[in-house]
Amino acid sequence: MVLVLAFVLLVPVPLGAYAVSLRVRYVGEPTAEAWTRNNDALWLGHAWVDGRKTKADVTALARQLDGTGIRDLYVHAGPLEHDGTLPLSKVSPRARWFTSAMRAAAPDVRVQAWLGDIVQPGKNPGMDLADPAVRTRVVASSAAVLDQGFQGIHFDFEPVQSGSAGFLAVLDETHVLTAKRGVPLSVAAAQLEPLWRVNALPLALTDEGKWWSQDYFAEVARRVEQIAVMSYDTAMPLESLYGGYVAQQTKLALEATPAATALLMGLPAYWESNPSHWGHAETVTAAVRGARLALGTSNRQNFGLAMYVDFTATPDHWAAYRDGWCVSP
Repeated sequence: MVLVLAFVLLVPVPLGAYAVSLRVRYVGEPTAEAWTRNNDALWLGHAWVDGRKTKADVTALARQLDGTGIRDLYVHAGPLEHDGTLPLSKVSPRARWFTSAMRAAAPDVRVQAWLGDIVQPGKNPGMDLADPAVRTRVVASSAAVLDQGFQGIHFDFEPVQSGSAGFLAVLDETHVLTAKRGVPLSVAAAQLEPLWRVNALPLALTDEGKWWSQDYFAEVARRVEQIAVMSYDTAMPLESLYGGYVAQQTKLALEATPAATALLMGLPAYWESNPSHWGHAETVTAAVRGARLALGTSNRQNFGLAMYVDFTATPDHWAAYRDGWCVSP
């Protein structure tokens, strides 16, 4: 709320112009070429590895994925401890069962371990990625979950500040492991700066930046096989503005992502109503349409959409994803 008020009071004219530009980005119809390339993903909650799910749940999930473009599952297998360790027997006692069951039920779907933690600097205690010993333990924890049958590592460290050298270092060090194992390394990425130097305001007010620069986004993307933008929690008050914002984020991310790295844009399959996420505005429908508008006639095949998250996704969310992205116009 403080950030919103500061923007309104300090820069009303630029904000108004920016809002108009977002609305303009949401005008028109997506091209016929802008539909799934079968490189989509779904974030899955912790219930799949802690014993709450059954074989029937796996069968139902495989059936739900059928006919979609989802080829990767990011399964919450953490969280990591602040020192980088991961108590597997406590956190994910059924991980090996799930990876085996999912591989049998949907052999074309890749199951990645979603690992993360709160990171420093920040107001709260968290993981210090600048500490080489912490990073060594993160790599060891990554190796341990791969031994549980996971087919990739998906990092979600937050809030990573734009320019963080520690984050780049842990990606480099983990990538040595994943390359040796022949599996992908992927990350959940912050949004890109939508306006020049806009990150300076939250940094000044809260000592935490919300966005990454395009240059830093590119540095991260060069170190991984997949990068998934968390394109939600945007504070956009209208569906049209949110859709335009996703279109802008998609354009910026496409420009910054190397051709060899797969780019995914996040879909908000959950409901909240607060100053950072207005449920009536941040819809799967708007996100899908915004991404398609930005994609245009691009023939980039390693592009997809990633739905967050399975345990809040409703039939309407699934329908919006399927009808807007998986059915060729």
